Amino acid sequence: MKKVMITAFLVLVVLMGKAQVQPTTAMLGSWSGKLNVGTVSLTLVLHLDQADGYVLITLDSPDQGAKGIGTFKEYLSDDSLAIKVEHLGMTYRAKLKDGKLDGTFTQHGMSFPLVLTRGDVEEAKRPQMPAQPYPYATEEVTFRNEADGATLAGTLTWPVGYDKSSKKKPVVVLLISGSGMQNRDEELFGHKPFLVIADYLARQGIASLRYDDRATGKSVGGELKNATSLDFMRDASAGLDFLRQQKKFSKVGLLGHSEGGLIAFLLGARKKTDFIVSLAGPGVKGDTLLAAQENRIMSLSGLPANMTVERYRQQKEVKENPWLKWFVDYDPTADIKSTRCPVFALNGDRDCQVIASQNLNAIRQLLPKSKKNLVKEYPGLNHLFQHCTTGLFLEYGQIEETISPEVLDDVASWINGLK
Repeated sequence: MKKVMITAFLVLVVLMGKAQVQPTTAMLGSWSGKLNVGTVSLTLVLHLDQADGYVLITLDSPDQGAKGIGTFKEYLSDDSLAIKVEHLGMTYRAKLKDGKLDGTFTQHGMSFPLVLTRGDVEEAKRPQMPAQPYPYATEEVTFRNEADGATLAGTLTWPVGYDKSSKKKPVVVLLISGSGMQNRDEELFGHKPFLVIADYLARQGIASLRYDDRATGKSVGGELKNATSLDFMRDASAGLDFLRQQKKFSKVGLLGHSEGGLIAFLLGARKKTDFIVSLAGPGVKGDTLLAAQENRIMSLSGLPANMTVERYRQQKEVKENPWLKWFVDYDPTADIKSTRCPVFALNGDRDCQVIASQNLNAIRQLLPKSKKNLVKEYPGLNHLFQHCTTGLFLEYGQIEETISPEVLDDVASWINGLK
């Protein structure tokens, strides 16, 4: 989701590259297992693949959406292996015992037992994933952000039973993803939340437009290296302009998730939208949000929660990452206060990234008084609005539910109530 940045105890990232190769071994194939780190469990999969008489070793972390992590072979035989991923400060050393790889996983000086058994992990179940044929029409469209030279490609979904010849115009919602470059479905960890939302809205008589973020999927152009939320705001603004130019909709609104909620309030303050649905949108200054985020994650992981705003701001990444540098300085107070259109702001009480007690309460206090506004906190839901155990992001891919049915129903009911 251009999701608000996750700070975590154990983070594996995809480092694509050539892994060192080795003559064939009896351990060819896939090996999978659970790495238990304090209160969390992380699925890891090791692949030993034959490649022109050699063995290529890669690592997957399905729970984090990471695949094909190249490893460096330190040792490999028919009953032992030792690999490392230098950029992650990670090593794994194991011996074959009773048909299992019994070893030790080490990262940044911390070691944990890790036993892998033969076989890949089963494909995760996603029961809410819509299946074709859909009972509604969809249309592939593009729109242009001229200021940034970005052409955004997306899917316009019409409501079930929509008649283009009818004089009755539906409401339409532009979906804005969270931090990080996402495709139009906001796909992560095997989930496609924006596809699920668009499908549900269509069945409730509401149109939607979801799009690939700039330079992602079928979208082209637009700078990424120095881009901040203001750049992504201009992309979303171009989407609103496109929808209004169609003259086919009664109202044109925004649904933003995480950073997308921040962008929605930026546009709300500029009077660009008819309404806003803020899914876990920030309500406090960026540095305050991220320090609290790190403390919550550390606490749930059984580690000291001692991050302060001052310490967070001194981190090297904050000073060198343009997006993060802008975010930590941004205070949404003025924009939320200036948003006069109807707003539905919601959060899960187990959200570890945008903490409800901090952000939702701030939004509630800052929003101009209106009978059309709704602020709601959902018990047991995480940052993706899944029913969860801890709220830690490592659970996202392990949970079959993509988004709470109650949230889907509330969003659709609230939008339809604005007609």
